[in-house]
Amino acid sequence: MKYAEVAVNSPIAQRRSFCYSIPPELKIDVGQAVWVPFGSKILQGIVVKVSDYPSFEVTKEISGLITSFPLLSLAHLEVVFWLNKYYLSPLFDAVALMLPPGFERRLATFLQLLPDHVDLSQLNPEQIQVIRLLENKDRVDIRELERKFGKKKTESITQQLLRRCLMVKSQQLEETKVKPKLVTHLKLQIDPGEAEAEVIRLRKAKADKQAAVLEFLIKRPQPVPLAELRKSIACQKVVIESLKNRGLISVVEVEVRRDPLAHLRIAPTLPPKLTSSQEAAWQRIQSCIVQRNLHRSPSVFLLHGVTGSGKTEIYLRALAEFVAQGKRGICLVPEIALTLQTIERFASRFPGRVAVIHSGLSLGEQFDEWHRIKEGGCDVVIGPRSALFAPQPDLGLIVIDEEHEWTYKQSDKSPRYHARDVAIKLAELTGAVVILGSATPDMETFYRAQQSEYQLIELKERITPYGPSPLPEVEVVDLRDELKAGNRSLFSRSLVGAMTEVLAHHEQAILFLNRRGTATFVQCRDCGFVFRCSHCTASLTYHSATRKLVCHHCRYSVTLPVECPQCLSHRLRFLGIGTQRVEEEVRHFFPQTRILRWDRDVTSGRRAHEELLTKFRAHEADVLIGTQMVAKGLDLPQITLAGVISADTGLNLPDFRAGERTFQLLCQVAGRAGRGFTPGRVIIQTYSPEHYAIRAASKHDYLTFYAQEINYRRKFGYPPFSQLASLTFSHTNDIACLKEAERTSRLLAAEKDRRGMPDLRLIGPVPAFVPRVRGHYRWQLVLCGTGLDDFLTDIAFPRGWVVDMDPVGMV
Repeated sequence: MKYAEVAVNSPIAQRRSFCYSIPPELKIDVGQAVWVPFGSKILQGIVVKVSDYPSFEVTKEISGLITSFPLLSLAHLEVVFWLNKYYLSPLFDAVALMLPPGFERRLATFLQLLPDHVDLSQLNPEQIQVIRLLENKDRVDIRELERKFGKKKTESITQQLLRRCLMVKSQQLEETKVKPKLVTHLKLQIDPGEAEAEVIRLRKAKADKQAAVLEFLIKRPQPVPLAELRKSIACQKVVIESLKNRGLISVVEVEVRRDPLAHLRIAPTLPPKLTSSQEAAWQRIQSCIVQRNLHRSPSVFLLHGVTGSGKTEIYLRALAEFVAQGKRGICLVPEIALTLQTIERFASRFPGRVAVIHSGLSLGEQFDEWHRIKEGGCDVVIGPRSALFAPQPDLGLIVIDEEHEWTYKQSDKSPRYHARDVAIKLAELTGAVVILGSATPDMETFYRAQQSEYQLIELKERITPYGPSPLPEVEVVDLRDELKAGNRSLFSRSLVGAMTEVLAHHEQAILFLNRRGTATFVQCRDCGFVFRCSHCTASLTYHSATRKLVCHHCRYSVTLPVECPQCLSHRLRFLGIGTQRVEEEVRHFFPQTRILRWDRDVTSGRRAHEELLTKFRAHEADVLIGTQMVAKGLDLPQITLAGVISADTGLNLPDFRAGERTFQLLCQVAGRAGRGFTPGRVIIQTYSPEHYAIRAASKHDYLTFYAQEINYRRKFGYPPFSQLASLTFSHTNDIACLKEAERTSRLLAAEKDRRGMPDLRLIGPVPAFVPRVRGHYRWQLVLCGTGLDDFLTDIAFPRGWVVDMDPVGMV
């Protein structure tokens, strides 16, 4: 008898696996998907270990196979265990990162009315509503009732009706969410010569449609899609059936790949000649790749190159080197918006051998790409952080472009991993090489390079169409001086002048403000009332495009009232600014200017990023206004001016990384200007021109910023000199939330003393930066020390706690 440890798809399973016996008739390997009994249900599971002995005395048998082959490789399973241990993640949550799209299926609960007569006089109005709903249908999914009545009320109503024996409850597995796409094709079943004779006979018999179909198929030796045939010949189903019944044609279902790149027309290109700086960098990486092949030791490179220095060309050379060795690669980008640009570069060098994975694709496209990757159909996978878990065989290279970006950290759901750290772990297990590329590396990354944990390679010169060139000049405008001069506009006199010049020369400009909307909040001038979200401790942001007040935390929205709800005054004041307000200001100063805005409000549709970027590249707009999306590695040669509306937006947040974040954003925005034939110019508007982050950014001086920031981190014991863990508890009751936070604080303090860890700092409990979100109050604890994953691993956290190891932000 063999036994399997299974990660079960249930929230109850949490961080452990469950032991099942393997029936003798089943051959099961590690990484396979199986059905297992779990309580009264049959659930999905992934086999993570097979052994000769059970880990538990009494075991149930595995019910059956879901797949006949392993979905996870051994290396990916090792990554699963590491995610489970380091990030304190439920085991199946870690497994789910690597499963094919649409894999997860849950038990659906259905309600069915019994045929007996129902006496409605004995029921309350809500129960009668449910009965009426069930009367019109054979059965109803309980989620339909939950959407109508809410989860708690639905549970109460259904329990009452079940006790009265008025209906029955049943469970069934959900339908498969996605399958291979099958397209009906037609194929000639007889020789072309016989078919031509048959066409003549059909013409004589006045069967012109059948004859036309045969003529169409004679010219095409391969199966033809029925839809393609019908574009040329308007034939009904009976025509096809008649030809099929006579054995003249066959109707076959052909599997067709849903190609997310089919709409792109990318011409192949040859590698360009490297500059001396690129050549030196590439020689170092190439020599290390050769040594790695000899010693089988993983390597991590930090490619620190100024914006526009040609880092992507180094990525392409490295990938070509590995492809020549029979290996493959993964290239991560920080945003879906950047995938098109990266795809174009890679697909031009590896035609037909590029795959893309991201949430913007349809489920069918994701499904087909995943299986194509697993079958070895591509040389490189491109996408945001989730692409790291693609089943790429023979992995030789992992590239993380713009490695400093916070979007590589998954913070909204479990497991709360950082793609950079997972990539290094995966490379360690597979022997792959990792290249981390950035003009403004993460502080921890650069520190490790300084400590020789990573190999530092630098590209210090920018490459433009006319050769190496200096970075754009940066002008810092003190907004206090603008106010003294009587300028109360969003734009300084310098920025207006620069935009006037750029537009007169038919060039392009980019304006950056890391805040959406028109006004940050709306206040009554008479009584001081501020419109706030009813579900969150946050003011509502005014969006002029929709005339709505919107909560950026829970998306609650309401139409802007004409009067104050507290004192009925009509004197409402719009305070603060956002990208929509910037757009209005540009239209005020430059009425004829063509404007595009790039933020979350306008990029919700499929391919919205791609369409917007294509329009701006084609110079269908003169000014691009956006949030941090416009600061992330875009290569737009016609931009000659980059303007930062306010450099202070994130500078004064209560977060030790605020300075680093501001420096990175400013440098990245500045890097968008002057990439073409015309030199660029950058204008940064701020009320804090003396801040070290702004001073360093204005000189493109990473090393000076790093020296000051690392001293600050060392002094206060922040990463990279320690590890952080953020613990947040949320509850609908504010008093219960505080009490649980205080209880856990005492527990952690006692555990710290018991283990003798005097250097471990426990901060809090304190209210979270936004104390209430979506109706839940939030209290926070922060741990600062070393070995926090080991310290927290055996502590049981009740439901409601979120543990975030190595958080990228403290607010």
